[in-house]
Amino acid sequence: MYFCARLLAPGSYPYTETYEFNIPEGKLLKIIKNFKNDHQELMVPIDLEDGRKDSSDYWYHIYFYDKATDNIFYTWTRPSEKNKTTFALVAINNGLSLGNWKEINKDFSSNENKKIKEYFKRIILDSIKMRITKLN
Repeated sequence: MYFCARLLAPGSYPYTETYEFNIPEGKLLKIIKNFKNDHQELMVPIDLEDGRKDSSDYWYHIYFYDKATDNIFYTWTRPSEKNKTTFALVAINNGLSLGNWKEINKDFSSNENKKIKEYFKRIILDSIKMRITKLN
């Protein structure tokens, strides 16, 4: 269904933790939107909107808020092949005041990274994966 891979090549987001889903981007975005609508507590209560910055933006930016840890998770999607989509965990902002972003796989210790990725998987990624499985 999906596999995890660390993006090693330099570029706009060189430290992201990426996950590949065997689903077109449009379907994945619909699943994520429905997931967030079903879990309003994951909506960011400040002005951070999901979407592309403009029509030429390659990434669809998505934000999740976790009240328990008071963290905003910054993620994105992009098509990787015809019916595959990359979903990436990019950074975490501590609190609702923007400007406290830390990049995953860069600004955290190895142990912190592991805990953050496991937590993200448990509260967000596993639910998205389950919805994709139900779709197939």
